[in-house]
Amino acid sequence: MTKRPNIVFIMSDDHASHAMSCYGSRINETPNIDRIASEGMRLDNCFCTNSICSPSRAAILTGKYNHLNGVKSIHDALDGRQMTYPKLMQQEGYQTAIVGKWHLGHGGDADPTGFDYWNVVPGQGEYHDPEFIEMGERKRVKGYATDLITDYSIDWMDARDKTRPFMLMCHHKAPHRPWQPHEKYKDLYEGVDLPEPETFYDDYATRAEAARVAKMRIERDMHDEVDLKGTAPAELSELEAKRWKYQRYIKDYLRCVASIDESVGRLLDYLDAEGIADDTIIVYTSDQGFFLGDHGWFDKRFMYEESLRMPMVIRYPREIRAGSVSEAMALNVDFPVTFLEYAGIAVPEEMQGASLRGVLRGETPEGWRTSMYYRYWMHLDHIHNVYSHYGIRTHRYKLIYYYAQALGTSGSVDEDRAPEWELFDLERDPHELRNVYADPAYADTVAALKRELRAQQLAVLDEPAACEDRVS
Repeated sequence: MTKRPNIVFIMSDDHASHAMSCYGSRINETPNIDRIASEGMRLDNCFCTNSICSPSRAAILTGKYNHLNGVKSIHDALDGRQMTYPKLMQQEGYQTAIVGKWHLGHGGDADPTGFDYWNVVPGQGEYHDPEFIEMGERKRVKGYATDLITDYSIDWMDARDKTRPFMLMCHHKAPHRPWQPHEKYKDLYEGVDLPEPETFYDDYATRAEAARVAKMRIERDMHDEVDLKGTAPAELSELEAKRWKYQRYIKDYLRCVASIDESVGRLLDYLDAEGIADDTIIVYTSDQGFFLGDHGWFDKRFMYEESLRMPMVIRYPREIRAGSVSEAMALNVDFPVTFLEYAGIAVPEEMQGASLRGVLRGETPEGWRTSMYYRYWMHLDHIHNVYSHYGIRTHRYKLIYYYAQALGTSGSVDEDRAPEWELFDLERDPHELRNVYADPAYADTVAALKRELRAQQLAVLDEPAACEDRVS
């Protein structure tokens, strides 16, 4: 019988792939995360099915889209009575643990289930001297969150039964807003002007209303005290102030990432020292992407590339060729199916993802997906004002349907407001600056993508919005 691998699943919060040097970042270096990529595989088309924290985490645990697992927004708790991959692994003899961010509710059926050990931060968690909930008991701990989460993870691995395989979820709260770095990194990038994104001055000219009204612009929607830790000098012009705010934001974000990368290095060193690195699948990812000044924004939620795309690097020397790269589409709902297959555990029919094991071997499995379905459910979000929307992405095109502005607060159709569509040709317009939905040259493409969109909805058992039939 083949030895069952250990799994160390490291996930950060809001760490965009373009803030990782193995993905070609222009603004920082992540040598320890890069080590996983150089000794394993980098997936270049890994996407979330809903770009917001709790829903993505629920999809990863259950292998189901959010309309089926019940976590459509950050306000929804996960009903822990449903099947998850940690439960299945625990039942099949794996030792299981989660340390760090849970963000799926607390108390009763919302507490983590399927884990021999859990020690998580409540809600978003705090960076400095954070509170933890360890097996139901709340306690405040001195130190920096990223360091503490790493310490607890290593302590648990050290105390494990070394005759049995284990699965550890080391889930960081960083680099989530409000970006408070460790003291040792507080001066990193000081005196350096980091490059601005190519779309920093996007004017949203051809886009839907949703892009124009979103409350996530760096120059207008960042909080001076919380986000910027200061106020832009009064003598700066409006343009200069925007640039000043970007530098303040991105440097603190990257300083938080520096601690994450250090943590990854510590975990890799531990596996090496234990002599179990070759027997352990190690994954680094984030729950979704993030706008790092792209389109002039911070935050996520949109189906645009910077938000939709998840980093994913994975190392397992027994099967994954060092330095390999895959362009195959991977989704967050694929993660649990993949882990279960590696562990030799039967995958429940209710899980909607596909195993990535063949992809990770460098193969293209027969019938592998060429399009993916996305849905952001947080209708009329009053914090960032991002309209609910859904869509599909193929290797070349992306079709997005914004229906929220056509619905009243009760969810009923508002006859005075029309929903909107966006279409992007990613081959010609990789930065998604030109909406070509109304371009006659793309009429046939639009029709084909709408058919594919409906097919995808049927496949994942989702329903179109009530107002979709009003739009051709």
